[in-house]
Amino acid sequence: MYINFDQSRPYDLVLLGRAAIDFNPVDYFQTLAESTTFKKYLGGSPANIAVGLARLGKKCGFFCRVSDDRFGDYVISEFESEGVDTSRIRRCENGEKLGLTFTEILSRDESSILMYRNDIADLALEPGDIDEEYISQAKALLISGTSLAQSPSREAALKAVALAQKTNTPIVFDIDYRPYNWVSNDEIAVNYARVAEAADVILGSREEFDLTEALLGLPGTDEASAAYWQSQNAKIVVIKHGKQGSTAYVEGGSFSIKPFPINALKSFGGGDGYGSSFLYGLLEGWELMDCLELGSASASLLVGAHGCSSFMPTLEEVRSYIAQCKAEHGEMVARV
Repeated sequence: MYINFDQSRPYDLVLLGRAAIDFNPVDYFQTLAESTTFKKYLGGSPANIAVGLARLGKKCGFFCRVSDDRFGDYVISEFESEGVDTSRIRRCENGEKLGLTFTEILSRDESSILMYRNDIADLALEPGDIDEEYISQAKALLISGTSLAQSPSREAALKAVALAQKTNTPIVFDIDYRPYNWVSNDEIAVNYARVAEAADVILGSREEFDLTEALLGLPGTDEASAAYWQSQNAKIVVIKHGKQGSTAYVEGGSFSIKPFPINALKSFGGGDGYGSSFLYGLLEGWELMDCLELGSASASLLVGAHGCSSFMPTLEEVRSYIAQCKAEHGEMVARV
C-alpha cells in the first residue's frame, strides 16, 4: 500500500474544481466554422473523473459552484443520475455562468478545444463553501489545478488543502492546466507548487510539470520532477506523455505503461478516463502496475468515444477491453 486510505470514511473521493458543459460536434472532421450540430455533455476534468469513479462503483462528492439557471440544473441532474453527491454544490449569486467548451474534431489525431470562461461559475467557489466535516468524510481529496486560476476559487482550494492536512485526508493534485484565466506563468508556478508540495499523489503531463516547476530550477526531466516532489510529500508522481505512455514514480522505483490500441475518434478526454480508473485502483489497494493498466485502457476507450463523462466505462467494460486487446496483441500489449 503506497497510501493509507481510511476505510471507515463514507466517501471514496471528494473533488474540487470545475463542472462545465461540453458541446462536441456530431458532424465529424469539420472545423468549428463548418460544424452545425453539436451534442451536449457534462464536462470539466474533475466532473468527468467523478462520474468515471461513480461508474466504477465509488462514492464521490464535489465542491463546486454552478450557474443559477437551466444549465446549472443540468449539471446537478447529471451528477445525481450518476450517484455523485451534490450537497456541496452551490448556485452562483452574481450571474456567473457555466463554462462552455466547444470541441473541434478535425481528424482522428487532431482536435482542438475552444473554451468560454469569462465571468465563470466554477471560479466563483468561495472559502465559505468549503467545510471540514465533508472533507473528513472522504478517503481522499482531489484538487483540480484549474481551480487555482483566480480568486475566490483559489482561496477555496487552498482552504480545502489545509483542512485535508488537518484531518489526515490524502490529497490528489490533478494539475489540469488550461491557459484561460491565468495572468502569468509565475502565477501558475507559485500556486501549482503550493498544492503540489502538500499532495500525496500528483498527476500531470510533462508540460504541466514544467509549468509547476518553472521557479524551482529543476532540469525538466521526469526523474528530477519525481525526486523533487517525493522530497516534499508525494508518495506517487504520475507523468504522462500522451501517445508515448506514462510513468508512475514511487519511492525506490517506477512503473511505465503504453496506450492500449484503439481506433481513436478524437485526441482529448483520455486523461480523465485515465485519472478515474487509476485512482480506482489506488483506492482498491491494487499493485501500481495494475492501476496503470486500468487507467491506460480507460484512456483509450475515451479517445474512441464521442464524449467524456457519458462514456466513462464500468469496471466490467474496461476489463473486457483489456482482455480483448491481450487476446489480439499479446499479454504485454501495453506494459513496458
